[in-house]
Amino acid sequence: MFKKVLIANRGEIALRIHRACKEMGIQTVAIHSTADSNAMHVRMADESVCIGPPPAATSYLLMPAIIAACEITGAEAIHPGYGFLSENAKFVQICEDHGLTFIGPSSEHIRLMGDKITAKETMRTLGVPCVPGSDGAVPTLEEARRIAGEIGYPVIVKATAGGGGRGMKLARSEADIDGAFQTARAEAKAAFGNDEVYLEKYLGAPRHIEVQIFGDGKGKAVHLGERDCSLQRRHQKVMEEAPSPAIDARTRVRIGRICADAVAKIGYAGAGTIEFLYEKGEFYFIEMNTRLQVEHPVTEAIYDVDLVQEQIRVAAGLPMSFSQADLEPSGHAIECRINAERLPQFQPSPGRVDTYYAPGGLGVRMDSAIYGGYVIPPYYDSLIGKLIVHARTRPLALARLRRALSELVVDGVDTTTPLFDALLDEPDIQKGDYNIHWLEKWLAEER
Repeated sequence: MFKKVLIANRGEIALRIHRACKEMGIQTVAIHSTADSNAMHVRMADESVCIGPPPAATSYLLMPAIIAACEITGAEAIHPGYGFLSENAKFVQICEDHGLTFIGPSSEHIRLMGDKITAKETMRTLGVPCVPGSDGAVPTLEEARRIAGEIGYPVIVKATAGGGGRGMKLARSEADIDGAFQTARAEAKAAFGNDEVYLEKYLGAPRHIEVQIFGDGKGKAVHLGERDCSLQRRHQKVMEEAPSPAIDARTRVRIGRICADAVAKIGYAGAGTIEFLYEKGEFYFIEMNTRLQVEHPVTEAIYDVDLVQEQIRVAAGLPMSFSQADLEPSGHAIECRINAERLPQFQPSPGRVDTYYAPGGLGVRMDSAIYGGYVIPPYYDSLIGKLIVHARTRPLALARLRRALSELVVDGVDTTTPLFDALLDEPDIQKGDYNIHWLEKWLAEER
């Protein structure tokens, strides 16, 4: 087992990783920008290294500085969390070249799944159901028109290197395809330096379902059920729950086995998530995330596992601590992403937190790195905490979430907490009857 792990991230996920390490008797090294000198993960870690000024490009994304921090402190492994360098194959290769263990999948698997077209082709050959669409990148407008006509409108044009909703444009009819194709390519070029796009059939009212998998890198893999991440704004998840209100036990086992078998065949190591659109009883693969997800705590709650500790175990060459037979879901869990944003425009609201009080009680977990007196910097993502509740049933989980939200205090900055208070009053949310378009429509009506 590792003696010392460097945490290549910040905020709540850095603190989450630190806690997992400490329970395993592993020392931690925090890296930080000058803007995060007083961050909680820096205070908690055994050692800390400042790696640059506030912009992520000159700190948390600066690979030489992170490698140097490992050499200075003697850290043997790096946990990337999510975001930043967590899915950067080049960084993984650099770690390997320097004799450092990257706590995550191999650079080969990150490359394989990092390109949306290659990932789709791979999953199709592994027996995973995919959305109807182009076989690869679509190089010309003429080709886009032809394929769209064959698939049938509406279609969506997507960047092959895309993510977070960038480089995605909808064409509802033939009249829209020219503009959608050209705009998607321009956005993709600006955001990712790669203007390749592909086409997929646009599903009218799907849910966003993701399956958590875990592999040992030696041909064994398991699934830990699914999460429903359909409540989204601008393609960004807002609230997640597990299990999905739309999936029955038989369907859960079926899609879970398909996903576990697929990643086992390629020898995948560590945590990963296979994401689908789900409509009318059918799953359609959209992408695989080769890292820990923001919403992993809801899976941890219903399966009673620590996914971060399991990542560390497998990276250290140890076998997985559970088999598929050990994994039986219990109860229902819901996560709310609490952002420092001003409603209703969702404008970032950085600044000083005057008072912070985290909710507690049975079945309540608050993953956050803020504290009274902490100054939320303006340079990074606005996520300041994740409120997770777990209960025997979904109605009880909703009631527990309502209670926990009423206890949460964050004074000094605006947060998105009122959004969740309002959502819990909605009959559709109470029934679990929503899709990926529901929240956008609801927000438009509320305004």
